[in-house]
Amino acid sequence: MWIFGWKGPSGFSARSTAEEVTQGIDGTGLTAIVTGASSGLGEETTRVFALRGVHVIMAVRNLDAGRKVKDEITKEIPSAKIDIMELDLSSLESVRKFASDYKSSGLPLNLLINNAGVMATPFMLSKDNIELQFATNHLGHFLLTNLLLETMKKTVLESGREGRIVILSSEAHRFPYKEGIRFDKINEESSYSSIYAYGQSKLANILHANELSMRLKAEGIDITVNALHPGSIITNLLRHHSILNTVANAVGKFVLKNVQQGASTQCYVALHPQVKGVSGEYFVDNNKSNPTTLAKDAELAKKLWDFSLSLTNPK
Repeated sequence: MWIFGWKGPSGFSARSTAEEVTQGIDGTGLTAIVTGASSGLGEETTRVFALRGVHVIMAVRNLDAGRKVKDEITKEIPSAKIDIMELDLSSLESVRKFASDYKSSGLPLNLLINNAGVMATPFMLSKDNIELQFATNHLGHFLLTNLLLETMKKTVLESGREGRIVILSSEAHRFPYKEGIRFDKINEESSYSSIYAYGQSKLANILHANELSMRLKAEGIDITVNALHPGSIITNLLRHHSILNTVANAVGKFVLKNVQQGASTQCYVALHPQVKGVSGEYFVDNNKSNPTTLAKDAELAKKLWDFSLSLTNPK
């Protein structure tokens, strides 16, 4: 459990839990998609959303794991409204199928929580032959968001309620490759760094949020887009680094957030009335924060948008 609790302007801190930041909020009538909902932050976000009355669609790679989580949550919260759909963010085909199935379902969409991710993996290519961390953490979510945007716009117009897109980034965005996004070297194995590649993907998350926020503002659409750092948390993300994983689990209970605290910022940004109308911001510990100059580079964000479109457009 993170022991420091200095409160920011929001009235919440790094020590606040997801339940605490959503206390008293009624999410009845809202529908949310949470990617990576079968473990860690996604699982806790699903649980707390369900507790607040939100209809949650768990977008998961492993359906059996998703069903197990759903069963656990519905035992705790009998009124929980949860559905499960298959989604592998490292596969653009899977993303397209998910979006197509979702649109065919006729379900509304108020909240999109781009939570899933991989961290510091060895060099691997996705099913579309794109470096795995960039493909999973950024590109899959980029395509998913674009494909579901019309559904969310329709929901906003019909419901009169603000839509919110929440993109999980990380303070690791401060440690990408020196050029930020290696547009011409995305798949270069010889100079690959698992840590820098992770930082690159997390920088891409913030740039994506900023560019999409700008575009929606220009359209006058009542949908906000924000990025966030959940904190340093005990999860299975470090499974590819056994020594770091062992150390993290040994000392984590003293210096790292637990999952309940880690999920708080995304639940806060998704549901709290304090965040109404706030878009294109970066949040840490349930408060606005300041990302790097590179993360605020509008030209880089536009270049990344165009690059991402070129990679996700069907050939």
